[in-house]
Amino acid sequence: MTNTLSRTRSTGAPPGRRPPGERPRSPWRARLRGQRTLLLLAAPGIVYFLVFHYAALFGNVIAFKDYVPFQGVWESPWVGFDNFERMFQDQAFWQAAWNTVAIAGLQIVFFFPLPLALALLLHSLARGRIRALVQSVVYLPHFLSWVIVVALFQQMLGPTGMFGGDVAFVADVLSNPDAFKPLMVAQIIWKDCGWGTIIFLAALSQVNNDLYESAALDGAGPWRRFWHITLPALRPIIILLLIMRLGDILTVGFEQILLQRDAVGPEAGEVLDTFVYFHGVLGADWGYSAAAGLFKGLVGAVLVFAANRIAHRLGEQGVYK
Repeated sequence: MTNTLSRTRSTGAPPGRRPPGERPRSPWRARLRGQRTLLLLAAPGIVYFLVFHYAALFGNVIAFKDYVPFQGVWESPWVGFDNFERMFQDQAFWQAAWNTVAIAGLQIVFFFPLPLALALLLHSLARGRIRALVQSVVYLPHFLSWVIVVALFQQMLGPTGMFGGDVAFVADVLSNPDAFKPLMVAQIIWKDCGWGTIIFLAALSQVNNDLYESAALDGAGPWRRFWHITLPALRPIIILLLIMRLGDILTVGFEQILLQRDAVGPEAGEVLDTFVYFHGVLGADWGYSAAAGLFKGLVGAVLVFAANRIAHRLGEQGVYK
């Protein structure tokens, strides 16, 4: 009380009000001052995304030009939509687009549900050394480069590999165009399935065990507990990851496919990423390859917005509100 009266006498303002002439404190400045350490730690990542992801978007103007590196972006002749017209009339582009969609569809059907199933299996294990050992084993392939992964598959499935001389139908699997797409999906399942379980395990750890115990006392079996407790708890995460996967659906693994494309030929192994690489970087047809890359990005953006809108109608938050 004494402090309040003394402050009132000294400033001439009643309690709860700023003295006359004092400038109000800006809330965002106070937040910046309080979180400056976290902002400094995040600054390198923010600069990276601004320079290499957002500022690089202005380079899409190359898709509307006959770009010549020696003339520069602004001095190269403007051709409008000629690159897109040429692209839509190119049978090789549509073959690459079909291969990309086919591999992406197989990944969604076979790869996307497996991290959830593996997370449920790991979550059901007793906590301790066994669970930690299994998690370490299934996470490890994610940290291997695609060069090592492809070499391992060649050592196992190649004509001179581990199974090449014993199993006849496996001997030519790496050079069989019909087996190329399933092989790509099998490789990404082996490499990244364990890593994809991290988010699902984090979500499962937030589910209250009392719900499972109450449901078990009421006579609910494992399937009913999964359907009425586990799945509703994981549904927001599943929808979020599915929307993000749809936005990246036309990116099916550049390095993985580039390393194995020549074994089956471009008709079976060409995807949009390698199509852009061979026409742009190796073929120096920069405007044409930029048009293909821009088309791929626009399709991904449309799929994200459409899927997010559907998620809102289903009552989920999605990627953004």
